[in-house]
Amino acid sequence: MSTNTINPNTWVDKYSDYLFNYTVVRVDDKEIAQDLVQETFFAGLKSMKNFKGEASERTWLISILKRKIIDHYRKINSNKGKAEVRINYTSDSETEGDWLEERVADPFDGNADSKIENNELGLAIHDCMGKLPQKQAQVFKMKTIQGFETEAICNEFDITASNLWVIIHRARTAMAECLEKNWF
Repeated sequence: MSTNTINPNTWVDKYSDYLFNYTVVRVDDKEIAQDLVQETFFAGLKSMKNFKGEASERTWLISILKRKIIDHYRKINSNKGKAEVRINYTSDSETEGDWLEERVADPFDGNADSKIENNELGLAIHDCMGKLPQKQAQVFKMKTIQGFETEAICNEFDITASNLWVIIHRARTAMAECLEKNWF
């Protein structure tokens, strides 16, 4: 039987500061951090019946919060590269009350010049990746180019998630410096 109990009436007083500090370090935005903590409390309320008492109440809330943070970054990254859509309300007499969806021109819709430029950039990126240490290049390629999940890369190289992000950061910094010298 569980030795830990759950009491949502005390969550804000007991855990909000800790959860907020935990979150703001990871998302670097106070408003987003507040929203994620609030979403965590709501998710905790919804899934109270699933609390088994195998961990403390705080640990259980942190595990929910970690998922919220991951979902936040997935949402941000899934929106990258999509064409912008604008929705306008028209009030002229012919289309009274109609909402119009306009597709904004795709800035990546290439022409011949941009294709040549992209090929040259691809060669520069490949050259710069060749200058990275082997492990750093492999981790960078798996995460950034091939889109492997963090857990899979960590298992492959027997590293922690923190170590992975340090490697990625160093690789990105080195790539930026290399491209600055060789491409721009």
